[in-house]
Amino acid sequence: MAVQSLDTGAIERSAVRKVTRRLVPFIGLMFFINFLDRTAISFAGPNGMTNDLAMTAAQFGFAAGIFFFGYIVLEVPSNLALHKYGARRWLARIMVTWGIVALLFTWVSSVPQLYLLRFLLGVAEAGFFPGAILFLSSWVPLRHRNTVLALFYLAQPLTTVLGAPLAASLIQAHGLFGLEGWRIMFFGVALPAIVVGIISWFYLSDKPADAKWLTPQERNWLTDELAREDKAKVVAHGRINGLALTDKRVWLLSALYFGLIYGLYAIAFFLPTIIAGFEGKFGTKFDVFDKGLITAIPYLPAAVAIYVWSRFVAKRGVQGWHIGLPAMIGALSIPAALLMGSPETTILMITITACAIFAALPNFWAIPSRFLVGPAAAAGIALINTIGNIAGFAAPYITGLLKDATGLYQAPMFVVGGFMALSAVIAFSLDRKTPKREALQPHKA
Repeated sequence: MAVQSLDTGAIERSAVRKVTRRLVPFIGLMFFINFLDRTAISFAGPNGMTNDLAMTAAQFGFAAGIFFFGYIVLEVPSNLALHKYGARRWLARIMVTWGIVALLFTWVSSVPQLYLLRFLLGVAEAGFFPGAILFLSSWVPLRHRNTVLALFYLAQPLTTVLGAPLAASLIQAHGLFGLEGWRIMFFGVALPAIVVGIISWFYLSDKPADAKWLTPQERNWLTDELAREDKAKVVAHGRINGLALTDKRVWLLSALYFGLIYGLYAIAFFLPTIIAGFEGKFGTKFDVFDKGLITAIPYLPAAVAIYVWSRFVAKRGVQGWHIGLPAMIGALSIPAALLMGSPETTILMITITACAIFAALPNFWAIPSRFLVGPAAAAGIALINTIGNIAGFAAPYITGLLKDATGLYQAPMFVVGGFMALSAVIAFSLDRKTPKREALQPHKA
């Protein structure tokens, strides 16, 4: 019995290690490209696009946010299609489609065209993020899921760490092919989506049973362990299936996620513009590449925060305060950022906010899979992401409106702080609303 337990432990470690090494970097690369294409408008705006298209702050915010109209409408159907047809085909289809749409931004010539393309980009990207979460969650048992999702989430802050200087370099290629720098930037960040999307069709496997790169023992162990977990969820909580869309816990998590995403996108879409405003506020002067590097500053510590906080949480099991504490820190730091008296202290406070948001997010996504199974997981995760991403429209649009109305960014940042504080309050109540992970502990051989 002891030998069998030892063998099972070795198979588990080997299987999880192979899944982590093969799938997480590749899905992370897809997410990197996804987030870069989604937020490329934030680099284009202050670097020529708003002037060339004669846009106000509210119009820019609306253009950034209208992406989420199409994204939200098709989120749940897209994730159900992924569950039905398989992640390999569906994620590849999503990626190639959004790459083609993203490429068209190179030739946008008016505000209405920009609105249309942003809407279509949202339609094209719908289902990618919750599909990636669902896909990775279906490959490892619950006790490893928080660590795997944290490694995957590293791609999001690293998108800005690497993507901001990349976008700045492309913008500095102004005049190449007779195009403005911001147009060259759109062209340069769109092509990788098409290429990687095609590769993913051949590289990914839908489930452990299809993975030829695992040994038979590893495939069998993963398949059996994941099936056992699903059965345990059904026994403990009933088979939710279509009722996932009416489950109170799903809506509670949706509200929590809304506040986190509101903070994430308020920073993502307006940080380059806030940095561009340092010249008028503090008398500083930065070129395009300098601004790109400054934009990246908050996100490198955020990547470290994801790793360190998730390792801390993994040893204890995800609890509500593991999400609520970072959310509350973010709620306090983001409005404080624009009350600072120098560029350095402003960026420091924004860095604290970024660390807080990114520390909370991967641990948040370990919660839904505690009680959602099969199609219910596809629908529930998609719904949470859908409701949360309404903030993707609300954050940039409300931020732009309040900036136009007040002439300052202080008021919209207080709104960000309010939504993140609400998320913190909900998070602290989670342990009374969702099952503990002890119900899904590994089977003892």
